[in-house]
Amino acid sequence: MKNLYLIDIRILRELQADASLSNAELADIFAAWNGRELRSYLIEITASILTRVDEETGQSLVDVILDEAAQKGTGKWTSQTALDTGAAIPTINAAVESRLISALKNERVVAAKTLGSAKKFTGDVKALVDACEQALYASKITSYAQGIALLKMASKEYGWDLEISRIVPVWRAGCIIRASLLSDITKAYRSNPDLPNLLLDEAFTQAVLNREAAWREVVQTAVGLGIPMLATSASLAYFDAYRSAVLPANLTQAQRDYFGAHTYRRIDREGSFHTRWEA
Repeated sequence: MKNLYLIDIRILRELQADASLSNAELADIFAAWNGRELRSYLIEITASILTRVDEETGQSLVDVILDEAAQKGTGKWTSQTALDTGAAIPTINAAVESRLISALKNERVVAAKTLGSAKKFTGDVKALVDACEQALYASKITSYAQGIALLKMASKEYGWDLEISRIVPVWRAGCIIRASLLSDITKAYRSNPDLPNLLLDEAFTQAVLNREAAWREVVQTAVGLGIPMLATSASLAYFDAYRSAVLPANLTQAQRDYFGAHTYRRIDREGSFHTRWEA
């Protein structure tokens, strides 16, 4: 999840030379975001980090830090638990994968020379900054939705009887994911403890739908420029998959039955079925 807070920096750094944003300008952007609905600990410290100057070189400190993200294992454990319980958390998985790819520094340097690198953005910078703010908020909501869905599934799997409305407020005190948004999440689950997914709460439904266009614009811009946005793209894909009444998993089931006789269910009758596909 922390990876989300770095994505917008990358896309805002890939601007045409005459519109390139300095770290100081980026710090001002994050500080402004922290004064609105994105207010959170990680947004706050990102603004602070971007203002720090390295005493030895006089450069922005963040620019002299090697771009290899280490990890203690909490993200990996979360992904493993999600697989064990059958919970879909693509945003969190993408954040873990981003760290793994960052560790391939030597390979990435070679690949950049062979495969090329990202293009520069040449559009309206202010509009892009505004869209990034909206996309980040929508992605945050979706990330929280996935994390809470994991807790609910784990609670059912292991008989924990978790109460989401009592857990979320704990995150507001000293936790790195603390954010003003947590108050609204608490309210949603106090109002409806059986809420199946945060995205289905009326307030969060509207919050995401109101930002959908900007969310897509940012992801489409990044894809067009060749800028990796694993977590934000995964957030949008989760949103699209979750709201799909029909998914192509029927083809997956047909393939599984074809090569492994795993059977399938039908939409028009009960039971499990197998087809002799080559007959």
